[in-house]
Amino acid sequence: METQNWFERLKPFAAVVSIQFGYAAMDVLSKAAMNKGMSNYVFVVYRHAVAFFVMAPLAWFFDKKVRPKMTLSIFMKIAVLSWIEPVIDQNLYFLGMKYTTATFAVTITNMLPAITFIFACILRLEKIKIRSIRSQAKVVGTLTTVSGAMVMTLLKGPVLFGSHGSNDHSQHNGTSMRHTITGFILITIGCFCWACFVILQATTLKTYPAELSLSAWICLMGTIEGAAVAMIMERGNPSVWSLKLDMKLLCAVYSGIVCSGMSYYLQGVVMKTRGPVFVTAFSPLCMVIVAVMSYFILAEQVFLGRVIGAVIICLGLYAVVWGKSKDCSPRSPNTQEPILLAKQIVNEDNAKKENCNCTHEVINANNFENGITRNEEQV
Repeated sequence: METQNWFERLKPFAAVVSIQFGYAAMDVLSKAAMNKGMSNYVFVVYRHAVAFFVMAPLAWFFDKKVRPKMTLSIFMKIAVLSWIEPVIDQNLYFLGMKYTTATFAVTITNMLPAITFIFACILRLEKIKIRSIRSQAKVVGTLTTVSGAMVMTLLKGPVLFGSHGSNDHSQHNGTSMRHTITGFILITIGCFCWACFVILQATTLKTYPAELSLSAWICLMGTIEGAAVAMIMERGNPSVWSLKLDMKLLCAVYSGIVCSGMSYYLQGVVMKTRGPVFVTAFSPLCMVIVAVMSYFILAEQVFLGRVIGAVIICLGLYAVVWGKSKDCSPRSPNTQEPILLAKQIVNEDNAKKENCNCTHEVINANNFENGITRNEEQV
């Protein structure tokens, strides 16, 4: 039983860590594909089309018993989910990556847990007590995370790594201050959309508790809405839709299966027990993986200012996570139900005992009165 409980506690951590590894590989592959001319708008469409064709059969087979009836309210939530994350967030994220580097883009996304925390406070999903140490850690960590992102954007510094074999494109990419600020703004807006998506997904799962089906619906609607945006943004340029057996096709297939289909599903499963803040708390791991992979694969340069900003972001992030972990964690549904049932049984037993005692008292009183009456008659 102890081994089983330990494994159950480990599963959410393994899920979110695997998500970050998947995102890290996607960032490197997508940057390499866009360096070869792939449109970010077309990439988003192909990515979610692949994800839908993979997730739809799984959802049809495994969610037969748990999939509720589709209603207008649920469909509208799915439409909004597919608009703010697959379309707005991803297009802004990859467009910002074009202006900067893969390492810079994934580092800015470390603001995501802090933004999610702010939205949770606004929606009263997170309680703040100024005199509480854990609440102070949350607030200070949020401000520190934003400050680290600003340091990483405005402070470049000398090159620490990446002087070997760096091509002209990688040297130029991220060195222009104008491109850096533009990329920062685009990625930050994408982070806000991503945080809204995570919170809305957690809310939608309460009325539509079918993770695979919800993932398939998001991918389908994201494909349709993304195709409409791509046709507008890439009008007059039909060549961007062509794919060959190269990095572009590999990037679309991998990102669709791992980072859209499976990622949406795993997020939904973890959110049911741990909440949206826990899902977004492991973003710095993706930054470390991307930095290492980009240095060796894309020959990207590593600047001192980026490293300092990344460290500040990590410190602020884990201050938020520490404050969150000190909260009184609610029991999982599996733990609550037996406790509530036991309390209900105990209350019923106490009520029965009280009723029995009252009944015995009434009977004894009646017997006493009857005895007195008989004695009086005999006299």
